[in-house]
Amino acid sequence: MDYFGMLPEGCLSEILSFTSPEDTARLSASSRGFKSAAESDIVWEKFLPSDYQHIISKSNYLLSNSHSKKEIYFSLCDSPILTDDGKLSFSLDKKTGKKCYMVSARELVISWGDTPHYWAWSSNPDSRFSEVANLRFVCWLDMRGKIETRLLSKRTKYVAYLVFKLAGGYYGLETANAFVRFIDCESNDEAEERASVVSLSVQGPDENQSKRRVDGWMEIEMGNFFNNAGEDGDVEARLMEIRRLLAKGGLIVQGMEFRPE
Repeated sequence: MDYFGMLPEGCLSEILSFTSPEDTARLSASSRGFKSAAESDIVWEKFLPSDYQHIISKSNYLLSNSHSKKEIYFSLCDSPILTDDGKLSFSLDKKTGKKCYMVSARELVISWGDTPHYWAWSSNPDSRFSEVANLRFVCWLDMRGKIETRLLSKRTKYVAYLVFKLAGGYYGLETANAFVRFIDCESNDEAEERASVVSLSVQGPDENQSKRRVDGWMEIEMGNFFNNAGEDGDVEARLMEIRRLLAKGGLIVQGMEFRPE
């Protein structure tokens, strides 16, 4: 007997609101009562970030009163929105509702990025942003991106990724060093000492190798950090290959993403 189905829907909605989106889907499949309650705005309002309306207000996302909270939730999971004049993209992790941000290539600090001989900027139909960075030729590869910790979900472990593609005939991208640091808490030199070696050009099971994303781009893990109360200032992710001064080219950068682990 479905005892939960005997409880008032409001009571079941309140119960579900203290779980997670993943648990709500599981419970709604096991009980008719939970299935009905799982559509409630009470439930999905709890799963949305408390400041989601403020975030949406900085984008071109059209928020309608006819949209249920569940529709808004899954829209933000499946269709990232651009905020801050296209400098950032925002989405939600479908399983947890935690915030995900990608910093556009234009907002990264890229050595020689404004020198056309070394880097070119162009549109890409597969990119979230209006421009991507195309590496033509450098020996000194160094790029970094940062985000304010207050923008991210609290008490959450995050991973920073470089999101990129490789052009045909790419070269010199076998290895690079990557790290993540809180800018106000650790120097560049200290962070470099614990940098991990990553590969942009080789795919495989190793965690330090690039992996293909569902959107068709590639990503490489640059490092992780724990965002406690969002009061640690800026966190920076950096990828560089400045020791082996060999020619490098064929890298297409969309941005750096900060995503819950």
